[in-house]
Amino acid sequence: MNTSAKLPRIAIAGMAIESSTFSPHRAGERDFAVATGAELLNRYDAIREGTLGTAAEWIPVHYARSIPGGAVLREVYEGHKAAILAGLTEAVATGPLDGLFFDIHGAMSVDGLDDAEGDLIRAVREVIGQDTLVSASMDLHGNVSRDLIENVNLITCYRLAPHEDTWETRDRALTNLVNALEARNPALHTAWVRVPILLPGEKTSTRVEPAKSLYRRIDEIETRPGVIDAAIWIGYAWADEPRCHGTVVVSGTDEAQTAAAAEELGRAFWDARDDFEFVGPPGTLDEGVAAGLAATKTPYLISDSGDNPGAGGTGDVTWTLARLLDMPELTAEDAPLTYVGSIFDAAALAELRTLNAGDPVDITAGAGVDSGPAGPVRIVGTLESLTEGDPDGGGIAVIRVGGIRAIVTEFRKAYHATSDYAQIGLDPHQAQLIVTKIGYLEPTLYDIAEGWTLALTPGGVDQDLERLGHHRIQRPMFPFDDFATDPDLRAEIIR
Repeated sequence: MNTSAKLPRIAIAGMAIESSTFSPHRAGERDFAVATGAELLNRYDAIREGTLGTAAEWIPVHYARSIPGGAVLREVYEGHKAAILAGLTEAVATGPLDGLFFDIHGAMSVDGLDDAEGDLIRAVREVIGQDTLVSASMDLHGNVSRDLIENVNLITCYRLAPHEDTWETRDRALTNLVNALEARNPALHTAWVRVPILLPGEKTSTRVEPAKSLYRRIDEIETRPGVIDAAIWIGYAWADEPRCHGTVVVSGTDEAQTAAAAEELGRAFWDARDDFEFVGPPGTLDEGVAAGLAATKTPYLISDSGDNPGAGGTGDVTWTLARLLDMPELTAEDAPLTYVGSIFDAAALAELRTLNAGDPVDITAGAGVDSGPAGPVRIVGTLESLTEGDPDGGGIAVIRVGGIRAIVTEFRKAYHATSDYAQIGLDPHQAQLIVTKIGYLEPTLYDIAEGWTLALTPGGVDQDLERLGHHRIQRPMFPFDDFATDPDLRAEIIR
């Protein structure tokens, strides 16, 4: 650390995506948005508007982020890794770095790697050295591997699912780092507990018990002397990697306190394992449609959960849309209004661009990436609208088939907010049914839902984990295996 009176020099770098290894999608260059320079600094409220802005010399390096999907193409990962290392090398050339904010998701899979974030932080350490304090911010659906935990000094994650505290978490990680540097490097201890639980996010939402109470315990723990931060990772269930499991990490200046707190949280997590249930009423697609059509208060939401692009699904599985199109109660001209969002198919959009609103449509679309659950679907109807220029989806068509409004996009896009529908002229409040590729409902959809079925549909993020066929996770693992005795939940002191 610098011993001069100058402000500490803190770099910012990272790469973030949530990757299903069961999804055939591969994240390419187009999937990643890159921020550098002032754009990167301005992402963080604590730097842009808060007191942290003047607490350090901030050095924005390189940050790449993608919406969830499949594994990242190796060459794409290596390109962003090289940009991060080059930027850090340049920063170090002008003087030692006191700190690094490592902004990651924690569930990035890369072709040919078992632990992408571990690989990245090891390479980063080779550039910045061991004396630089590193603070990491993660999604609670990330994975904390040994390589990762051994190469960061402070680490935290979201405490809410849905993740309404995303930016609060990043600001907390930044604040923890600045405070540690201002304290002139007191001993920092990290207590790590591996919890052999692997559950989908839809069974661990903090909206409901037991996760709600489990995460609330963190507030009290952080008031204890010698504790800086406490974090619980649910882990990422849709990757088949040895690092996928629940984790508890407590950071602080008192080794005994951090160890005791980590073991307390680890035990609480384990003891609640049988109490985790789906956050919304689960059911089949048919059950969801029947309930939605019978509903007197609308809109009624149905999660097409197996192909949720927000968790790593491809977004082009046609299984659900094909079945909806086969339901006369939805395709009759006088059928209730049903939004179906969405599938993507660039070739289908090219064909639709030759038409005008009101023209008849007869196209085949979808399943170009993930054809496992069902093949391409034929859509015969009328072109309702065609919108161009969406940052994620590109061209977006709405096709009317009786009461159904089927959304077909050029590129992958998640329909997880009411604004996603409003931007293409669909008012969510007018629909009887909204069927969308999602798991638990994100805030604006949750707010308008008058009823909800979490449909257990197939896809790369299938809620039925045993149907996916994990074979590389560390066993035994709940709920895959029975435990004759409790696992070892003693805290390991990493430093």
